[in-house]
Amino acid sequence: MVKQYETVFIATPVLSDAQMKEAVAKYVNFIKDNGGEIVYEEDWGLRQLAYPIQHKTSGFYYLIEFKADPQLVAAFETQYRRDERILRYLTVALDKNSIAYAQKRRANRQAKANNE
Repeated sequence: MVKQYETVFIATPVLSDAQMKEAVAKYVNFIKDNGGEIVYEEDWGLRQLAYPIQHKTSGFYYLIEFKADPQLVAAFETQYRRDERILRYLTVALDKNSIAYAQKRRANRQAKANNE
């Protein structure tokens, strides 16, 4: 049974652009290699944290929406735990209302990008 998920992770701010892209590619490839499908990706960039995590006050935020079997999520989160570059992560299953909201948000973001 394939479900749609949304995951956001915060990477340590000491990474270079190349290292951040490598980390993102690792997780995207992990999803694809294990039978998942990437729906959407969004780089939120470097942001301030609400509270210090591992003595860091900022981090690189990245969002990935994907479709996969529930068993993949457990293995995926194990990869997060093993990676010292990841400060925090959150993966949630999307229900039909959340999927509709995510589609509307993507459409608004696309329209805004086209107007600029």
